[in-house]
Amino acid sequence: MELSSEKIQRILSKYKFHDVAIEELQKIHRIYPGMKPVTGTYTFSDSTQKDLLKLIGNIPVQYGGRSYNFPVQLWLLDSFPFTPPICLLRPTPNMVIREGKHVDGGGRIHLPSLHNWDYPKSSVVGLLKEMIVKFEEDPPLSSKTTADNKDPHELLAFVSNLQINDGGSRHDRPNYKVSVIGGGDLGMASVMSIVSKCKVDKLVFIDVAESSTKGGSMDLEIFSLPKVEVSRDLSASAGSRVVVVTANAWSGEQSYVSVVQTNVDLYRGIIPNLARLSPNAVMIIASQPVDIMTHVAWRQSCLPPTRVIGAGCNLDSERLSHILDINLNIHKPAWVIGELSDNKVAVMSNTGLSSGMQTEIAAASNTTKPLLDRALEMMKNRGQRSWSVGLSIADITNSILTDLKKTHSVSTLAQGWGGIGAEVFLSLPCIMGANGSMRLAGVSLGEEEDSKLRESVTSLSNLISQLRI
Repeated sequence: MELSSEKIQRILSKYKFHDVAIEELQKIHRIYPGMKPVTGTYTFSDSTQKDLLKLIGNIPVQYGGRSYNFPVQLWLLDSFPFTPPICLLRPTPNMVIREGKHVDGGGRIHLPSLHNWDYPKSSVVGLLKEMIVKFEEDPPLSSKTTADNKDPHELLAFVSNLQINDGGSRHDRPNYKVSVIGGGDLGMASVMSIVSKCKVDKLVFIDVAESSTKGGSMDLEIFSLPKVEVSRDLSASAGSRVVVVTANAWSGEQSYVSVVQTNVDLYRGIIPNLARLSPNAVMIIASQPVDIMTHVAWRQSCLPPTRVIGAGCNLDSERLSHILDINLNIHKPAWVIGELSDNKVAVMSNTGLSSGMQTEIAAASNTTKPLLDRALEMMKNRGQRSWSVGLSIADITNSILTDLKKTHSVSTLAQGWGGIGAEVFLSLPCIMGANGSMRLAGVSLGEEEDSKLRESVTSLSNLISQLRI
């Protein structure tokens, strides 16, 4: 694969996982030599633009006893291969897009592996193979002269094949070790909640000396809880399945940026070591501000974004679903998404609480908005106390340890979701399992909700750009 041109090298140099990205591109070339890398400027739906690398080429599709070459282009985001490409058909003048199960009217390709992307199990090679299979079932392009000759396919056939598969555990016996990093009320609340709710072999509580939230570990040592080990050495966390970080290091600095920077500096001495000691762990961040600190932890850990998540809006989401179910008799899951601030918004599922169907986010409507607004109003003044956040953290931890596949609203890399072009972390509905998080597909939001999300994207991007990570 020709990667030595000056333009391609310039773009690739800005990719966060430069060496891994090159390895993946070389792998693609060996199996699909017709997919060529070129540079381009991608315009996201929020009108932001970014210079990116894209792969263009044809994929061979067999249909009706004949072979066709379908032209595609794959835009690789700058966090590739840990985030999925944006895939589009690029029809020639004599072709017309046939909107269907896998392709929308604009040529955007939607496949299960894109929604459930989880590198390194997910790859562009696997994606192209799936693309060929799905397009042979339901071709998304046809000649303009035969555009009306569509072959209908039963949607049920697609739904029955749409399965989430994260590979399960790699060990004969699951690993149930959890570590909580950072003392104080939230650290203690997390320990108590996890021990009460989750099946753990060992829970290590590490009281970080540099953290302003230290303290409380002595009482745990005095009363000696079963399966709980207290330590002041990060090495005690080695081999954890889940690592919860609650440490904060607030300083007396005057500016907000300077205050947050003290937390970033604290993380620099903690996060890389935690990732090295437990390279297969899922990291749950609860330090404040949670969206920023989850972003920082992801950058510093070099773990895939599916395995670094923040507690984010999970507590608000659980409260919202409870109010809808108990108080308003609406038996559907709902989530609070966006920044953990006044800009957060609510969305609802299109399936019931007891439904066996795969959870999806329902598009905004005139029916759901008043219900969600009323539920949010009922949630006001319910604060986030340490014990309530601890319970929320335990709930997420349980979903990971038991591979529950429950949908939580957690802070995750939002780039590419709903047309977001910036590298920011926001709370989004994610299916949580043994290998971390898988985002639900984006959805059309109302004008007010979309505006709040865009405002958060801007403010978070501005803040992260001012920090020395």
